[in-house]
Amino acid sequence: MQADLQPSAGAAGGAASQAQRRPLRIALLGYRSQPYGGGQGVYLRFLSKALVEAGHSVDVISGPPYPHLDPRVSLIKLPSLDLFQNGLMSLRPHHLSSYSNVVEWVSKLTGGFAEPYAFGRRAVKYLREHGHQYDLVHDNQSLSYGMLQIQDMGLPLVTTIHHPITSDLRIALSAAKSLRERLLIRRWHSFLNMQKKVVKQLRNIVTVSDCSRQDIARDFGLQPSGISLVHNGICTEEFRPMPEVRRLDNRLMATCSADAPLKGLRYLLRAYARLLQKYPDLELLCISKPNPGGATEQLVRELGLAERVTFVNGISTEQMVRHYAEATMAICPSVYEGFGLPAGEAMACGVPVVSSDGGALPEVVGDAGVLFPARDVDALVAAIDGLLQDPARREELGARAKARIEEHFCWHVCARQMTDYYHQVLDSADR
Repeated sequence: MQADLQPSAGAAGGAASQAQRRPLRIALLGYRSQPYGGGQGVYLRFLSKALVEAGHSVDVISGPPYPHLDPRVSLIKLPSLDLFQNGLMSLRPHHLSSYSNVVEWVSKLTGGFAEPYAFGRRAVKYLREHGHQYDLVHDNQSLSYGMLQIQDMGLPLVTTIHHPITSDLRIALSAAKSLRERLLIRRWHSFLNMQKKVVKQLRNIVTVSDCSRQDIARDFGLQPSGISLVHNGICTEEFRPMPEVRRLDNRLMATCSADAPLKGLRYLLRAYARLLQKYPDLELLCISKPNPGGATEQLVRELGLAERVTFVNGISTEQMVRHYAEATMAICPSVYEGFGLPAGEAMACGVPVVSSDGGALPEVVGDAGVLFPARDVDALVAAIDGLLQDPARREELGARAKARIEEHFCWHVCARQMTDYYHQVLDSADR
């Protein structure tokens, strides 16, 4: 790692020099990039858009499910078997001519996750032929062996690590209820063995929060000073207040993966069940899709909430923003977040936020929301109860939240800082 590349300390200050720097040709890599599948797809979609608006030329090179991109961004598809969508039985004889396909299929058959590895091989093949078209390649956390080959090809390579997946593994293992479940979790996360080897050899790593920087350094054996920081952005054009929509005074809203222990929905469900005793008309809307028969569905039944909690999924961004406009407050119950996009998006909509202190969430929320200790149901109940009783404070926090996102976490700020970082990487490569 090159420890002198620190846009977190000087990216904004470098903005004055941007006018004298030429626009860049950038390849953004994503092994799966559909925006509703997680934060990585959101990152690719909005970073690519912001970079184009900053004057750069951007190609997104992605495996399926593919991203939703601005029309000014080119999408280069690297097809895979996409077994999570198509299933194991989708394998056909002609697929066997590709070693990447075979590895992907066998790994899925045995409970593993080989998409990052297979994507890296496909990206190497594409860039061997087309890499000369780009000034810089930016990988979105595949951390695959292929990235080392791209780096060795002489292409300047930047890698974003949103947070170390080792955190997901620890939390998933702590929530597992049987030896078999723990073994399956370890098997699925076996790609971490590759990531731990690759990350030590990457020259230019950037992350999205100081919390992630410390955690990446700890779990991957790096120095924090060797990891650069450019915060994520929030699309304030899409995530915005809707003053024409009436805000309700009895609706909680959460946006999180229902069955991922990392996201902490089970703590919110337990808190909600208790709050109903005092507020019998209180609603809970979750932008999420529980697995049939999964842990969340079972807990909802156990708590007697089957007729009280509303789960919504597959909605447009505009519909989500309308839900935020109607919500009394947004709850972010995550045990850990490398950044915390749902919190930032709610804040950009002017919604008062109650958030755990898991991971980087305090960095995003700051003093513009109410923080509670992660996993602490009593504290979560108290935080929600306090805001339900104080409409004036809710209004104040909503306004403060919107202002905080616009000043510190919009994509234009992110693109300016990332551009400065790219130029530092290129300048260093030329030395």
